[in-house]
Amino acid sequence: MAGWVLESAHDEALARDFGSLDAVFALTGERISCDPLSEVIRIERGGIRYYIKRYTGAGKGLRRYVGRPRVKAEWQNLKLFERWGIPTAPLVAYGLERNGASFSRGALITRELPGTQDLAQLASSNDPRLSDRRWVDVVSRQIAEATRMLHLHRFAHNDLKWRNLLVDEQQRLFFIDCPTGSFWHGPLLTRRIIKDLACLDKVAKYQLTRTQRLRFYLQYVHRSRLNSKDKQRIRQITSYFLGRE
Repeated sequence: MAGWVLESAHDEALARDFGSLDAVFALTGERISCDPLSEVIRIERGGIRYYIKRYTGAGKGLRRYVGRPRVKAEWQNLKLFERWGIPTAPLVAYGLERNGASFSRGALITRELPGTQDLAQLASSNDPRLSDRRWVDVVSRQIAEATRMLHLHRFAHNDLKWRNLLVDEQQRLFFIDCPTGSFWHGPLLTRRIIKDLACLDKVAKYQLTRTQRLRFYLQYVHRSRLNSKDKQRIRQITSYFLGRE
């Protein structure tokens, strides 16, 4: 049994290429990445580039047998971002196929965000924008607000790395690639929030000043000064990856 949704059904060219799961798995294009569960290819149609992520596995661990398949979690999370006002890559089509109760395959397609680069690329290339205090402040505020919005909804990204944050030439930020994000409660939510913030700081500690990192945290909590709980949380953030890098 297959379920497939094409958001741009009015476009005949897209309907031909993206109109069914069979059609999507028959497409060829530039391979961007590949792992045991999925592959990403990029194609161009009408001067617009699209990223096609095709899954042949439901996920790791128990997700192979129970719970949401990884592809479904990814498209649902992108829809959550849109609902919460967090800029993300436009979702063009998505769906999956089951063989009885078991996951068989699935895919999602997003439209390219023109003129964007991920923050990890900027860091690895020593981009001069990371030395521009005003540019860093503009981008930092956007990351802080989007991350705060996720956590206020008791949602943790769970892979909030610089490579999953895109910025364009107008300094607009976009969150992408969130197949493992989920809702949490109680101590589990607290732990996941620490992980999200630690993932951001893992690169920030090498690229930004201590003042910029502190300013980001204050932007995130909407305070001008740290309180005792903030200081405790910051210690947890900065020690999260100790011994694991």
